Amino acid sequence: MLKLKKPICFFLFIAVFSLTNKMAFSQDLWPDGTEISPWFHDYTKVKLEDLGKQYVITQHGVFADSTLLQTQKIQRIIDEASLKGGGVIIIPKGTFLSGALFFKPNTHLYLEEGSVLKGSDDISNYPKIPSRMEGQNLDYFAALVNAYGVNGFTISGKGTINGNGLKFWEAFWQRRKEDPNCTNLEVSRPRLVFIWKSNDVQLQDVKLINAGFWSSHYYQSKNIKILDLTITSPHEPVKAPSTDAIDLDVVSNVLIKGCYLAVNDDAIALKGGKGPWADEDPNNGENTHILIEDSEFGFCHSALTNGSESIHNKNVIMRNVKVQDAVRLLWLKMRPDTPQNYEYITVENITGQARSFIYVKPWTQFFDLKGREEVPISYSNHITMKNIDLECKIFFDVAITEHDRVSNFKFENLTIQAEDPSFDAGFVDGFELKNVKVNGKLIE
Repeated sequence: MLKLKKPICFFLFIAVFSLTNKMAFSQDLWPDGTEISPWFHDYTKVKLEDLGKQYVITQHGVFADSTLLQTQKIQRIIDEASLKGGGVIIIPKGTFLSGALFFKPNTHLYLEEGSVLKGSDDISNYPKIPSRMEGQNLDYFAALVNAYGVNGFTISGKGTINGNGLKFWEAFWQRRKEDPNCTNLEVSRPRLVFIWKSNDVQLQDVKLINAGFWSSHYYQSKNIKILDLTITSPHEPVKAPSTDAIDLDVVSNVLIKGCYLAVNDDAIALKGGKGPWADEDPNNGENTHILIEDSEFGFCHSALTNGSESIHNKNVIMRNVKVQDAVRLLWLKMRPDTPQNYEYITVENITGQARSFIYVKPWTQFFDLKGREEVPISYSNHITMKNIDLECKIFFDVAITEHDRVSNFKFENLTIQAEDPSFDAGFVDGFELKNVKVNGKLIE
């Protein structure tokens, strides 16, 4: 047998490997047919040693004490690091109680394994400042971890950010008991992480738990990577209301990979604005190029939600995902007081269980046309669901109005077990079905 010399074998391997990768990447397309950038295939983790000078908070007067509020001390360390050119704030093993913290340019957060940054359950420790909530810009309470205009910001390590939300949840449910129509904003609650106008952001490995409100919220930002995060808030015995795991709000280029999400609301929600003239408000905008892959979802109201405050979502892929105990796999919230366009969305390579396979219905909670006479039209177009093996109660949970335009749906290679297998293609203008089996029966 002819033996090639090691250098030749090595270079031959590299050439084949490079060609294979090039071919794979060239075939990896967004739903509208454009190529997915190599940026989405780079899963490199940030390294602690590359984040600049290290500021271990216990070396700067902060004590590991879960009952002692130390917001000001931790904030002084962040400010000092920024003034001296930047660096990484290290939370060492132990539990540290804090209110709102504001990271500055060139600063980062690192949580060592066994560390807990615990949020205060007193809302007075979260100042009311210019913010963004539920599709509107307003003054609202700061999150526990805030980054406003911090390009390159990272949160890393294997520690935990704990929102300590029980008191906030109980206050919300008490208020809802007093007034079943109360809004989310009537009960003062802080988010866990809020990132605004910050590009090239990366969160990796940490745990985000027990948020008082939304778990993580990204607004007007680009190039965000969320890698191997665990985000959880309970749905029993006390429900943690509105603890969305990941809220994407006027963002582009987002990679969510290797995450476990289980919360008492939406796992991933695409937002961007609400109201009859939402598309004319410069504070609002679209979400584009969102890739969600290789992740697992526990209990959630929906694995992937468009809305309820959303005006334009385009080129969204959720793939290679296991779903357990989700209320919905894909939710398209058709809000009748807001012009919406959900287009080029693909959900593929999914296994597990959900109550509804797809849910497309008007979402009328807090409906308000604000004097506009005509109802805005909402669109869902080029929606693809393929290579899915799912158990569900309801297969096709769809009911639209004369103000909704639903078109160009494609279902392919579906194996569905459903208590309610009913299906009506008439809701959709242009429905392609290929190898769709519900309860063992081929739908044509």
